Amino acid sequence: MLERELTGGWTLHRAGGEAPAEVARALAANPLDVSVPGTVHTHLLDAGLIPDPYLGENEAALEWLHRSAWEYRLDLGAVPGAGPPADGERVDLVFTGLDTVATVTLGGVELGRTANMHRTHRFDAGAALRAGATGLRVRFDSALEHAEAVEKEIGYRPRAYDHPFNAVRKMACSFGWDWGPDLQTAGIWRPVLLQRWRTARLAAVRPLATLDGTTGRLAVHVDVERSGLEEPGELLVEVELPGLAVAGAVRAAPGDTSATVLLEVPGAPVWWPVGYGGQPLVDVVVRLSAGGAQLDARELRTAFRTVELDTTPDEHGSRFTLVVNGVPVFARGVNWIPEDHLLTRLTRERYEAALDRALEAHVNLVRVWGGGIYESDDFYDLADVKGLMVWQDFPLACAAYSEEEPLRSEIVAEARENVTRLSPHPSLVLWNGGNENIWGHEDWGWKEQLGEATWGLGYYEQVFPAVLAELDPTRPYSPGSPANPGVPAGELHPNDPGHGTTHVWDVWNERDWTAYRERVPRFCSEFGYQAPPAWATLTRALGPDDLRKDSPAFLAHQKAVDGNGKLDRGMEPHLGVPTAFRDWNWAAQLNQARAVACGVEHLRSWWPRTAGSVYWQLNDCWPVTSWSVVDGDGRRKPAFHALRRAHSPRLATFQPRDGAVHLLLVNDTGEAWTGRAHVRRTALDGRELAAVVLQVRVPAREVRVLALPGELREAGDATAEVLVADVSCETGAAGSRAVHLFAEDRDVAYDPAPLRAVAEEVPGGWAVRVLATSFARDVTLLADVVAPDAVVDDGLVTLLPGEAHAFTVRTAHRVEAERWLDPLVLRSANSLAAARG
Repeated sequence: MLERELTGGWTLHRAGGEAPAEVARALAANPLDVSVPGTVHTHLLDAGLIPDPYLGENEAALEWLHRSAWEYRLDLGAVPGAGPPADGERVDLVFTGLDTVATVTLGGVELGRTANMHRTHRFDAGAALRAGATGLRVRFDSALEHAEAVEKEIGYRPRAYDHPFNAVRKMACSFGWDWGPDLQTAGIWRPVLLQRWRTARLAAVRPLATLDGTTGRLAVHVDVERSGLEEPGELLVEVELPGLAVAGAVRAAPGDTSATVLLEVPGAPVWWPVGYGGQPLVDVVVRLSAGGAQLDARELRTAFRTVELDTTPDEHGSRFTLVVNGVPVFARGVNWIPEDHLLTRLTRERYEAALDRALEAHVNLVRVWGGGIYESDDFYDLADVKGLMVWQDFPLACAAYSEEEPLRSEIVAEARENVTRLSPHPSLVLWNGGNENIWGHEDWGWKEQLGEATWGLGYYEQVFPAVLAELDPTRPYSPGSPANPGVPAGELHPNDPGHGTTHVWDVWNERDWTAYRERVPRFCSEFGYQAPPAWATLTRALGPDDLRKDSPAFLAHQKAVDGNGKLDRGMEPHLGVPTAFRDWNWAAQLNQARAVACGVEHLRSWWPRTAGSVYWQLNDCWPVTSWSVVDGDGRRKPAFHALRRAHSPRLATFQPRDGAVHLLLVNDTGEAWTGRAHVRRTALDGRELAAVVLQVRVPAREVRVLALPGELREAGDATAEVLVADVSCETGAAGSRAVHLFAEDRDVAYDPAPLRAVAEEVPGGWAVRVLATSFARDVTLLADVVAPDAVVDDGLVTLLPGEAHAFTVRTAHRVEAERWLDPLVLRSANSLAAARG
């Protein structure tokens, strides 16, 4: 097998639709020289022909691209090794990602048409090349117009948004979402390969690794494609695990197109999720040969582990607990959307930075949400190395999906390809049928609109289970999120909190965030609360005159229905609603952080009844007000620090139980947590009013509930007292602090200036040291306000009078020390009291 990636030498041409006059003139005179992967948006942006769609109101100015057509051209005659095939040789053009509605021609001869960005397309180019063809053309037509035509043909299917994203196999959020732009990209978004081969090639390799006690078992399933240019002969498939000195082989008889090599590894190294053990990976080399000559080879990595989904009925309903290597695991999770709406700008480095932020927040599971894509190999490779479990949705979201052609065969094909592609990855622990589609059918008025039309249930209950049973029976599957696997269809509401997975969105949409505590779901796979992005991200995306919550540009970056109204109504009972925009922005961010902490700590406190907390969402794909804890520029919001603290392996949290506040200790480590809990009720000036010291011991992976005496639970003056628990760990590991106020922040008699602070330059940045002269809640250094590259190590730090804390800031910028002490930079809940006057 000889392979060349066709990266350079392409040109981009307009092929139809309207365009601004200046763009049309520029391209008519000089088509763009481009490299692929790329999309029309990134090419035009790089050429300076369109404004950045992430800034201001530019998104709306680019709507003309929704109905445009484009053509990529490449002269294969100028590509080394792209000549006609020799006798007995196949030459294929392989498009690993076309976004989305494309026609591929070579020398004017059509090789094929595509309408699915989630799969690979392979074309035999031999005949055209033998005829002297060199002109490769890939024309992209409007995905929107294609979807509208398909919908007209198959009938309307309900969906959460206006565009018919459910009538074309394209990233659903490409058409806009309640946190994302409506750009509708087009282009060659993954590599194009020219492959020359003889006799046979490795069409697919599926190494399925499991554990049987301490013995690793590896079944390497191989599909081969024969060239069809010679009589089929015997093939040899060899598999080697070079690091373990294990090998095996099998012969495929003439005409056979598949083979399986079975290997055993006594005492196999075991892969664990982060926090449970190591992540040893195993190199796998697969070779295909005939007559002693190697034809093709593949190198990949996998690991030995088992994963199951426990859905056993119990006194509370039925469980939804991931069990890895026989150990039940609480999923400290986050939902993942595409890291950049313009997908071709994603690199391995950006993926790694994003996943490292997840690890920093003590995350152990990332859910790849169904309105996005099957992520790149880099994403899963990195998750394998870092021990991050991956929950993978099939990409169907918030809509009814036709089960007829032309969609059915495309969905089946993409599922088969991607299940095969992702099968080596030990990080992948769960396949999920889709996002909110079953729930939508039950609750969103779809039944009346659908009548007798299909809506996708066949995919979730038949197609996907059959594909997985054939190609990847080593992992569990759930028909959707929310859903109740193991419960017969129709017996329960899909969002029943007593069974399966639950989404909690009435809190954000209708209720106060304290309502998170009213339900005890078995596994909460979505819940979230909004806030604006970091200040440096906001000021990069908006002009100075747009920095107000009612400006058209700000609202263009707030996609949620009545989003600002919900932010205000959510802040009002807790922090009040400041009038100055800088204070409003901080209050919204702080309120999000409180909501995150409330939801996550509540869910964790109910382990093992509740077995997962998957926050919506980790990241953003552009600068926007959203539920993310890391914004579209990769900056950590204050809520990131709340999530990190709420995910701490050892967590102390005050929670209501039986009508009174209790101290709960959550130990998600492999060792018992022994130490002392110093619980005290103090005045805001530091005077101790009541106290108790408790000896504590929490076994590994367990939760303990500690009742508190009445003199601690009941305040003499709710506006001027605080309940604090500091729980130590005898092993010297980090303990945990829990804080409970007896009144809402807006009613607490905060000292509005509770800190003394100094800033000192240190290697690589700054140390900002603060000393509390009064009770100081949620002290946070908004470092990006001072320098856009600045990253601070901590946030939302609560200090009692006399306590000190040092914030470490990494930045390459030279700034004056006083900038770090600015009251718009060094903030706290107390500072909102000052803002209220």
